[in-house]
Amino acid sequence: MSGLTVKNLLEDQRFILSNSVEELDKQIENVYIGDLLSWVMSHSDSNCAWITVQTHINIVAVAVLLEMSCIILPEGLEPDENTKSKSESEGIPIITTELDAFSIACVLKEKIDK
Repeated sequence: MSGLTVKNLLEDQRFILSNSVEELDKQIENVYIGDLLSWVMSHSDSNCAWITVQTHINIVAVAVLLEMSCIILPEGLEPDENTKSKSESEGIPIITTELDAFSIACVLKEKIDK
């Protein structure tokens, strides 16, 4: 199992927590990149960092259903207020970064493999 947690990831200043979730000790074991919610639901794993350009409230439902570690929004995207509120009540960290999806995945792969 990886030693990477959401909290560890946030120590990298390129990644910013955009909501006020306090539970940041979730393990990040893998990464999934995808935007079509039905596809993500049928192909992703639990304990993953999900990279998506979707910012609406339904991403929280998918993350909860699949027991994901966090959602990462690339290229400076921000969640809307409904998404932020729902993610806080469900305990799903939403992280933003200026990095693109490929770069995020590369950073996570390196951190997970340490």
